[in-house]
Amino acid sequence: MVGLSQTQRTRVRRSPQRAAHDPATLYEVLDEGLVCHVGFVDAGSPVVIPTAYGRDGDVLYLHGATGSRMMRHLATGAPVCVTVTLLDGLVLARSVMHHSMNYRSAVVLGTARPVTGADERRHAFEVIVDHLVPGRWVDVRHPNRKEAAATAIVAVDLSEASVKLRTGPPVDDEIDLNAGSWAGVLPVATTIGPPVADEHTPAGVDAPAYAVDYRRPVHSNGNSG
Repeated sequence: MVGLSQTQRTRVRRSPQRAAHDPATLYEVLDEGLVCHVGFVDAGSPVVIPTAYGRDGDVLYLHGATGSRMMRHLATGAPVCVTVTLLDGLVLARSVMHHSMNYRSAVVLGTARPVTGADERRHAFEVIVDHLVPGRWVDVRHPNRKEAAATAIVAVDLSEASVKLRTGPPVDDEIDLNAGSWAGVLPVATTIGPPVADEHTPAGVDAPAYAVDYRRPVHSNGNSG
């Protein structure tokens, strides 16, 4: 994509200066996140479901049980909204009304396409697994026929999306700058602890390097302004 499509649905109306319109920023948010929230309307009621996902180029893959409400809905081609939010900091201002958060968020709108071909389904499984833990797919058993049949996979195109972010310190009114209160940012980050083997891991089998050295792709969060 040269740029994110600007539609009435993706135009950022509130604080438009925080909008980003380049695909690279969208990809960064999606690639760093671990959980997305899938919004849809089912039987007249709005529903939002958190789930894992994976990105390959301009396609977002989602998966779930074939009998789940979310996957049955998405398979019909009904409208869907997928969001990912990264929290980078708590912004503490001198005024209650200027407290905020530093964040990066992506909103993807569109319809879901059921993934039915064997080759693409296998690829989508790999994309989702390796999004969570890069390198894991080649190290473990792949879904058997029964497991694969019980799992639905859909693809959502990233052509209609918006990105919004806030960075930097608090923005106080001039009248409050000499109030004597502390103001600044409390950085927020996701940390991964050391691997903990389960009881069935044989003695002498060490955690793989991708688990020991696990890191999420982290991009500049702008907490320092």
